[in-house]
Amino acid sequence: MDLQVRLEQSGHRGAFFIARDGERLAELTFSASADGKLVMLDHTAVSEALRGKGVTRTLVDEAVRWARRESIRLVPVCPFARAVFDREPSFHDVLA
Repeated sequence: MDLQVRLEQSGHRGAFFIARDGERLAELTFSASADGKLVMLDHTAVSEALRGKGVTRTLVDEAVRWARRESIRLVPVCPFARAVFDREPSFHDVLA
């Protein structure tokens, strides 16, 4: 199964998401500060078909890569995203 994560952003809101056949199957939404350098990871939604397959980790992986590339600090407000950060010390470099 293709789990390519895409990024969409409009103003200070956006999402990392996985879609297939035009249907969004998973997403990690975020809100950015006015300068865009502090980003709150605020909500994760994963379709029933993808639950238990590590999809939240895949979405957070992409958010971390993006944060490193763009020199952004992340605040995982969503409990699912927070759990990934708690289990992965190598991601702590991007935590606010």
